[in-house]
Amino acid sequence: MAGRKQSADVHQKIRAAFDAFDYEANSTVDVREIGTIIYSLGCFPSQKDLHDFIAKVEEDHTGYIHLDKFLPAMTKVLQEHKFPPISEDLLLQAFEALDKEKKDYLDPEELTKYMTQEGEPFTQEEMEEMLTALADHRNQIHYKDVVSQMTIKPDK
Repeated sequence: MAGRKQSADVHQKIRAAFDAFDYEANSTVDVREIGTIIYSLGCFPSQKDLHDFIAKVEEDHTGYIHLDKFLPAMTKVLQEHKFPPISEDLLLQAFEALDKEKKDYLDPEELTKYMTQEGEPFTQEEMEEMLTALADHRNQIHYKDVVSQMTIKPDK
């Protein structure tokens, strides 16, 4: 019985995240929203994993994903703990490594340089969204304050 309740809870959580981007209320979302939906569910796939996931669930290369395909695939991801979030300690270490002057914050220009030129680069739009969310009134990113906002505590 507990297994069914847990499964229903997972489905409800996935549906709620999906529905937030179902602007036409027709059980479909634009393929470009899938990454955001997956992130909102506490999963953090690499770009390759995200592309592979989309390839499984996209409706015949139409640019849309239907809930009927997304729900079982995402349920499996959550149940198997695929795409786990990064730990708070590791994220803090990464910020500290970028903060070469040990000032406990990064300027938006510094963060933008690292996030758009290294690893899996962020787009300009993604950077603008991030900076809007993270920069304080002095236009500084005090990473020790925001690390907990950027990480998800594992369910006990």
